[in-house]
Amino acid sequence: MFGIGMPELIIILVIILIIFGAGKLPEIGAGMGKAIRNFRGATKDEESKPQEKLDDNKDS
Repeated sequence: MFGIGMPELIIILVIILIIFGAGKLPEIGAGMGKAIRNFRGATKDEESKPQEKLDDNKDS
């Protein structure tokens, strides 16, 4: 996974915990989840556009 092992992930998590505090972590996680979901939706939309263009050209 991007060359990042478990020790590195733990260190990153501890740093984030120190910076933002335990109370903000659920909000940050929810925001990250929404961002990833939006990104995946946008990439799926972009992947389907070339196919729609091909379908439109067949009708003409």
